[in-house]
Amino acid sequence: MPDHWRVIRWLTGFTGSAGNVVITRTFAGLWTDSRYFIQAEEQLVGSGFELVRLKVPHTPEHIDWLKEKARKGWKVGVDGRLISVVIMKLLISSLKASGATLNLKADLITPLWKDRPDLPGDSAFELDVKYAGLTRLEKLERVREVMKTMKVDYQLLTATDDIMWLLNLRGNDVKYSPLLLSYAVVSPSQVIFFADEEKIPHEVKASLDSDSVVLLPYETVTSVLSHLEEGSVVLLSPPSTPAALYRALPRSVDIAEDLSIPTRMKAVKNEVELKNLRKVMVDDGVVLTRFFFWLEKSVGREEITEMSAAAKIDEMRSTQTGCTGPSFSTIAAYNEHAALPHYVPDMKTDVRLKKEGIFLLDSGGQYYGGTTDITRTVALGKPDARMKKEFTLALRGTIDLAMARFPRGTKGYQLDILARKPLWDNYMNYGHGTGHGVGSFLNVHEGPQTIGTSASGDMKTSMEPGMVISDEPAFYRPGHYGFRTENLLVCCTDTESEFGSFLSFETVTLCYIDRELIDISLLDDSELQWLNGYHEKVYRSLHRYLEPELQIWLRAKTMPLSR
Repeated sequence: MPDHWRVIRWLTGFTGSAGNVVITRTFAGLWTDSRYFIQAEEQLVGSGFELVRLKVPHTPEHIDWLKEKARKGWKVGVDGRLISVVIMKLLISSLKASGATLNLKADLITPLWKDRPDLPGDSAFELDVKYAGLTRLEKLERVREVMKTMKVDYQLLTATDDIMWLLNLRGNDVKYSPLLLSYAVVSPSQVIFFADEEKIPHEVKASLDSDSVVLLPYETVTSVLSHLEEGSVVLLSPPSTPAALYRALPRSVDIAEDLSIPTRMKAVKNEVELKNLRKVMVDDGVVLTRFFFWLEKSVGREEITEMSAAAKIDEMRSTQTGCTGPSFSTIAAYNEHAALPHYVPDMKTDVRLKKEGIFLLDSGGQYYGGTTDITRTVALGKPDARMKKEFTLALRGTIDLAMARFPRGTKGYQLDILARKPLWDNYMNYGHGTGHGVGSFLNVHEGPQTIGTSASGDMKTSMEPGMVISDEPAFYRPGHYGFRTENLLVCCTDTESEFGSFLSFETVTLCYIDRELIDISLLDDSELQWLNGYHEKVYRSLHRYLEPELQIWLRAKTMPLSR
């Protein structure tokens, strides 16, 4: 998100991507999950905020905490632009019993944040149909067909990536995602598009006009919503709709609550998007090969730190045709920092890499043809037996999920055990999800599909052919090191049998896996066969784009392993 909206970072100093803050007259607390416990402990020192660890026994979530502490007459203030309908309803129901009330217009930050960064001002642009695969009108026709089936008059869109996908636009308002801050309302005859008019070039506005997309100022959205006609049906998605917009709707309209239609549509990539993604993976694989070649040759000979390594991979990607920048803040983590799943080095934590230990790189790029996200862990010295065992058990999870065959209708949480079983069999685990959806030159984290232990996400979403999802089992030994091998998978049609239609995955990420960390004795025959086949695919796909020295190096990294 733009720095303008990073309120928690400004208040607390905490830079993680997940957190909630509650402030009372006598208490200030930050709630976050296990991915950020260590990071939050360090960053909250001296801030006056107390770390509250989510999903720890006897620790209530922030809304439950408020429910316990609230008293009659309390007024709980939130900025209704910054909380969803889901959170608003939870707060209202939780506070009701105590007699406390909720104020959705309590913006206490703006008067205090004197040097608050301005919102970005760069222009939006159209994404060519050679990347999008469908024109704007084709997408709108499909959305309207579903609206007609659902018997709704309006689709309110509040998730910016939904709007960008539907209108074949991209923007520059968010650092790592090509998004333009906006809202939209789709009706059977037109789209009302709320955005900063100064960011829409004349030629883009003319193109929108020709497709009956009406551009209005961003700040007029609540006024327009408040005048929707009586008896109309508005479809909105409670998890992504701001409470302030929900409250702006007149009581005379009927509200249908479900995931937005574009959310489901954009999750299933079309053939053009998938073709472009496979091409992008070759470009990305070439960059990663060059990076790890450079790293291996340079560590111990020149000064390389986590920050300089992160800058190096970002710089290498930027030279690729069609790459607009990283898809998230690069995670370059050495030794104990690799045990922090979302660690990002800064001037305070940056350390020098040595010719020993473990280095984890989680990085990705935004290309016109697609979005990438890959993690590789490499040994900078000679790993010991325990390291190899732990790495291999996590790697087996990556492989076993990639090899899965499953009936159509299978949900992501039903597949999660495939990734965790090798670790669970050894009384080991990791605390984050196994897989997230990935956009097409959009957000690197995209729903509704996920793979994880919990079914708390969208229970309606099954894996479908064309969906892209990450595959990232891991193992972390706090204070020492961490291992994660992440590839992107495309869900594909597999086989029709007498028991129905079956699906499988294609691994599209192209980068070698460090053989030095693998204990072959822990792989079964099918896993070893998959690994050797994958390495052959990596070499065949990349070698022609590499200089002779790198071809020889990559060939050695991808030679078949045997018992």
